[in-house]
Amino acid sequence: MVKALIFLAACLLLSGAIRAQETAGQKLVGMYIHQGWSYNHPYAARTWTLENWQQYLGGISALGYNSILIWPMLETMPNPMTPSDSAHVDRMRAVIDLAHRKFKMKTFVVLCANIGPKSELASTYSYEDRPLYGIDEYIDPADPVKLGKLMAWREELLKPLKAADGIFIIDSDPGGYPNSTNPEFAYLLTAHRRMLDRLRPGIEIYYWAWTGWESYGRFHATGHFSMGTQEEIQDALSLIEKQRPEPWGVATHWLGYGAQVDAEMKDRVLAYNYGAIEADPAFPFTLFGPAAYEGGMNTGSRGVFGNALTHCVQLPNTFAFARGALGLTAERGDYIAFADQLIEGAGESIVEGWEALQGTDAVRMKAAAMKLINLSKSDLKTGKFRGLLFGDPKRFVDDLIGQLQMAAALFTLKRTLGDGEGMVTKTSVAAFSAFITAVEDWHDRHGYNSYWFWPPMTETLTRLPTDRLKPFLEGGPWWEDGVGDTPGERIGDAYEKIQTYTPRLIAAMKSALDDLRMQGQGNK
Repeated sequence: MVKALIFLAACLLLSGAIRAQETAGQKLVGMYIHQGWSYNHPYAARTWTLENWQQYLGGISALGYNSILIWPMLETMPNPMTPSDSAHVDRMRAVIDLAHRKFKMKTFVVLCANIGPKSELASTYSYEDRPLYGIDEYIDPADPVKLGKLMAWREELLKPLKAADGIFIIDSDPGGYPNSTNPEFAYLLTAHRRMLDRLRPGIEIYYWAWTGWESYGRFHATGHFSMGTQEEIQDALSLIEKQRPEPWGVATHWLGYGAQVDAEMKDRVLAYNYGAIEADPAFPFTLFGPAAYEGGMNTGSRGVFGNALTHCVQLPNTFAFARGALGLTAERGDYIAFADQLIEGAGESIVEGWEALQGTDAVRMKAAAMKLINLSKSDLKTGKFRGLLFGDPKRFVDDLIGQLQMAAALFTLKRTLGDGEGMVTKTSVAAFSAFITAVEDWHDRHGYNSYWFWPPMTETLTRLPTDRLKPFLEGGPWWEDGVGDTPGERIGDAYEKIQTYTPRLIAAMKSALDDLRMQGQGNK
């Protein structure tokens, strides 16, 4: 009887998504599949096989997503390409075909406006292992020779991907050039329009208004970042509109620039609510809360897109974003019905784990982890959303266990430290050691090495009487933490260093632990 009710709830959930998608007409509900960072399979999308892509697209299609945006990292590919680059481009061509043919999904590709590879350096890495920063070159859009070479190489790289429905051109991060202007960005975008017309007339081009082209021009000129103004975005749009790069649109965060842009360009705006599902860069950690649902609800005239970095751990927010976009509910019972169709009969335990992970109660986290440990030992039968598990339900359950154990260890450490600062006890040292062990266990699984922003961890580690962690806990934002004689050198250094932030933080914690063990001799 229980299984029958679970099956009925799942069928109603799925049919509800289908009906809502039909009533939404042609509006896009999309997912950005970010491939910027190199880490382990299946956590990093750049490691996915074609079978993995089919699994994931099947899962999000069943949730109601009807489009995807891919960053294939063409900007990092040397001329000539390595065999791994060629293989990846061919796989992306097959993914575009798969999305169109099997799932009837629109597909889009991201390009950074003016980033090209340092080919000699980039060719020393395989595609799977190549860093995002340090092998790239920022091209001056006012330099016709360098820009011409960049566009010619891009055209070659895009030829196998010309079946894509559209191309997104981001105005920043990475991108930009010192003191570059909106007219130069408009020229860049229309240069891409001409290139796309040669590849396949009718490919859409989207201006992805992220922080503003001129804001990043100031960043590269001064080394200090600030968001662009609404007026600067509108100025860029007016310049682009005069060029008539049809067919084209605007993708931007609804609560940032989007609502005002939509008031003037109702037929062109795609709400691209970046960060509603997951931030970037972000240490892999499952999120569960209202932000994703609200992000899905805030839609533009053409629809709404979300993004994830570690797709296989962001399942509750992936679910919630689609529910918000489709006008469906996302109550606790909806999450349980969804989780029951990940692993049959496990919905309550999974949702309890998701909920506990967002809190501060270490006891609840440990209890939730214990239930999942017992579940992991059982025969796991997958349901209709099995594709989101990438063929390995045990890996999914063990991932949630590892995160719960890490979070429980953090809040246990926080409790042992209390409100004081400077006092080291054997209990607090033992709790710090347990936290480091749990961090290493989870990090070893996913292998992500970039920036780690977790406020409860920062608050807790700040209480420890050690200087080892100060470089990670004090100072300004990481993108202003570089060294060099010029703003460009400082920015480049900061972006290269961020790629090793997590292992450097873990190493610093281990050194701090050694110091605290020495300080704690004789303390109770």
